[in-house]
Amino acid sequence: MNPLKPLRAKVEDVKIEAEGVKTYTLSTEFPFVAEPGQFNMIGYPGVGEAPISLSAIMQGGDSPLRDGSFKHTIKSVGRVTDFLKDFKKGDELFFRGPYGRGWPVKKAEKKDILMIAGGVGLAPLRPVIQKVLNQRESFGDVSLIYGARNEKNMLFMNEFNEWAEKIAVYLTVDEAVQPDRWKHHVGLVTDLIDRVKIKPERTIAFVCGPEIMMRFICRGLIMYGMSQSSLYVSLERRMKCGIAQCGHCQHSGLFVCKDGPIFSYKEVRGLPDGVL
Repeated sequence: MNPLKPLRAKVEDVKIEAEGVKTYTLSTEFPFVAEPGQFNMIGYPGVGEAPISLSAIMQGGDSPLRDGSFKHTIKSVGRVTDFLKDFKKGDELFFRGPYGRGWPVKKAEKKDILMIAGGVGLAPLRPVIQKVLNQRESFGDVSLIYGARNEKNMLFMNEFNEWAEKIAVYLTVDEAVQPDRWKHHVGLVTDLIDRVKIKPERTIAFVCGPEIMMRFICRGLIMYGMSQSSLYVSLERRMKCGIAQCGHCQHSGLFVCKDGPIFSYKEVRGLPDGVL
């Protein structure tokens, strides 16, 4: 199959998650198998494509998705994503994928996991959370630190209570819109790291969000004794063709779309346009 030829996907459902953010449940007639952290090139003829990580995939018998279905949580920030914001149930869009290297969930088995997300960066981590919840006995202590500009910008808020039954969930906002109703932390995500009992020798961290946030998070975790090879970040926004042909996302011999979008901090620290 031509890797540059898009496939059709039908919009099965659209859910508003936050201001300017929607989750699209898509279905295709072909089998669709992906790993947490992988991405699709999503687009429409004449408009273009954008790399979007998967926010839900088939993960065994507990998955609510049927075969050939998957989800993308998309924020309207550019030409392609702004075009897609008006799509509704029954419409068709086009995709290529899944592509890339995902989160090293297998490596994290029997270890403690610390997930730190900012804004829409929670979406690429959601399949990891779902996998952990479905196979909780396979992992040690699991914690999620999630921050957003305010509570109206937070994703998946109706799922936090369910997650908190099996993993530790810490929430924060830069500024609460309704401070009398917001019962969680107000401040930066870095403020919450002290609440997690990090065991550096057995902890693996997955970090996703604005690159300036990932930079300070990784530096902070290194100060806690974690090694650079145990920290993983996502560089999703840098991709264009998805298959390492255009060179748009090439950095010092690495292709973000093929070698990533998930990298260890050790791999990308110091790159000219990297996380450092």
